[in-house]
Amino acid sequence: METNWIALLVAAVIPLVIGGLWYHPKVMGTAWMKASGITEEQIRSGNMAKIFGLTFLFSLMLATFMNVWVIHQYAIPSVLMNEPGFGDPNSEVGLYIADFMARYGTNFRTFSHGATHGVIATLFFAFPLLAINAQFERRSWTYILIHTGYWMITLALMGGLICAWV
Repeated sequence: METNWIALLVAAVIPLVIGGLWYHPKVMGTAWMKASGITEEQIRSGNMAKIFGLTFLFSLMLATFMNVWVIHQYAIPSVLMNEPGFGDPNSEVGLYIADFMARYGTNFRTFSHGATHGVIATLFFAFPLLAINAQFERRSWTYILIHTGYWMITLALMGGLICAWV
């Protein structure tokens, strides 16, 4: 199964776009700044090229993870990789994988399926990570919920795009 790098690159832009909208002062930006204890002056003082560059890099890493998370067909080769002949398309296992992919390679490859996985990733991965760190940093539930909302929208869109872009 080949990775669709164009889909991953486009998906890596989603956190930047959603972040620009979500953290805008007229949406959640003012509440986020208050919950974070950050001033507009502090925001303006950052190296934006570095911040956006690293955000894109980290988002590409996230898209790569989401690719495997939302596309179930990636599990088939991982289960069979130790079988004799794996990697040889003419071997018994190679022919089995080709037949399986021909029959079931597009199952569950919809935007809504990928978006559902994005929501699940938020609830059972991103939210606990945010909440654990926030508790030790003495952050409010407002802070946690603002970031969780951002990640829910972001991961749902990333998962949906990656899963549907067959």
